[in-house]
Amino acid sequence: MKLNKLFLIAIAGAFLAASCSDIDDLKPLSGTMLASQVQETNALVPSRASASFTGMFSSIGQPQKMYSTPDDWEFLMILFCNDLEGPDAFIPDNNYNWFSVCGEYSSRNANYRNPAIRYRTPYNMIGSVNTFLLSIGETDDPTLVNMLAQAKVLRAYSYWCLVSDFQFNYQVAADKPSVPLVNEFTEDFTNNPRATVKEIYDFMLEDLNYAVENLAGAEARTNKAYIDEQVARGIRARVYLEMGEWQKAYDDAVAAAEGYTPATIEEVSKPSFMDIKEHNWIWGYDMTVAMAQSGKVSTTSSWLRSFSAYAYAPSCQCYTCINTLLYNKILAGDVRKGWWVDMNLESPLLNGLAWPGFPDVANADDGGDAKLPYIPYTNVKFGCYTVGTETNEEDMPLMRVEEMILIQAECQARLGNTGQATSILTNFVKTYREPDYNVAERGLSLLDEIWFQRRVELWGEGFGIKDCKRLNKPLVRFHDDSNNMPASFRFNLPADDPYLLMRFSQGELNTNFGIVDNTGGHQPVIDENKSLRDGVTD
Repeated sequence: MKLNKLFLIAIAGAFLAASCSDIDDLKPLSGTMLASQVQETNALVPSRASASFTGMFSSIGQPQKMYSTPDDWEFLMILFCNDLEGPDAFIPDNNYNWFSVCGEYSSRNANYRNPAIRYRTPYNMIGSVNTFLLSIGETDDPTLVNMLAQAKVLRAYSYWCLVSDFQFNYQVAADKPSVPLVNEFTEDFTNNPRATVKEIYDFMLEDLNYAVENLAGAEARTNKAYIDEQVARGIRARVYLEMGEWQKAYDDAVAAAEGYTPATIEEVSKPSFMDIKEHNWIWGYDMTVAMAQSGKVSTTSSWLRSFSAYAYAPSCQCYTCINTLLYNKILAGDVRKGWWVDMNLESPLLNGLAWPGFPDVANADDGGDAKLPYIPYTNVKFGCYTVGTETNEEDMPLMRVEEMILIQAECQARLGNTGQATSILTNFVKTYREPDYNVAERGLSLLDEIWFQRRVELWGEGFGIKDCKRLNKPLVRFHDDSNNMPASFRFNLPADDPYLLMRFSQGELNTNFGIVDNTGGHQPVIDENKSLRDGVTD
């Protein structure tokens, strides 16, 4: 990407970030479906159902749907923010980092675009699903029932993305206010109070139970961008895991994983995680060339991947890096150690790779026109189809079999079946990641070892801060100033700190008068709570 183009975008972004970030304060965000829109659903005819259905899946990662800015790419952007607000991932704190609000936790500002996107995106999807459900109505047509079931999974997934942002986890806050509940029959969007966490989870389970029942025995989907029974069970496994329903979560994780095998050591010994056809993906986002061309800098490839020549990461050194607190815990024999370059910018995953016009990838430097050198601990986990691509059509995993296996291990450990949990975990790691693995090597408790494996295996896939909150763990980014976390992002937060909870965007507060906002806590400052430890990076 040409530096002058990025420079103009960054200057515009600086002004937007300093102001209200172009939020539309007058649109009812948790409604998305006004009375006139409800009436319009009656005009939908069956021939349009397929187009409406497909459009919902496209919007999971559509660039610049709400704002013409590099930080607007729907659910995939939400997943990215989950990691940047967590303990293990960061982008350097430079003038081109559009996601610095996540690193410094100014994302609680109701007038910023970042939290507005993260709030509006799920509710836009919920509104689209509600409209679609009304347009179909009661039907026995198996094709339409299948589409209704998939749509309900998208609605449950949207609430899954929202619920932990605005309240602590189900097991400690089931009766606390979460987010407004909107279904296809909601009429009053201007006075729709926050439902409790339990009410949201109950609603998610209603949708997921319907989906599992009605997707069972269905014809195989044509593309893993869509949803089948196993995807529905995988999301339900996540929901049950958060509820502490260990046996149910385990059973669903087993069912979701059936027929899938993890990526092999050989397969992850090179940059990957980019093609929906990868055999270990259960569900993914299928980025088309046409979709990517609508906003190439507003994509996962622009920000998370380190191999695109039309991207913020390489051209501005906005590489997504791993915190050395976690990196240093990965043993040398673990293939995943190479998912990031070391302090010398070296990784076995880069062997034989060259940047166009340069003999190697890590040190390629054209002055920032398209590529600046990697910085220590830059991720090379997520590849591009071609090094130096300008297309940015790489796909993104939304659910992998590896996650389901780790859920199985955690559930067995929590059920007291230590031997079975250890066997599940050991079999996975020894076979697919670290041949000499010993579950006791790091001296962690079994549950903390499982969390360590999640943090390494699922790094960059959207579980960072969600897992901290699910596990009642403090956010620990540093012990002292010796790790590589940028100074302004170098702070820790207790597990019950109210500042971990998002605030409602100004647009929602202006139009939904039933909302009582989250309060408490303060934006963290450098070196705050340095004595906190999380049990993994101690």
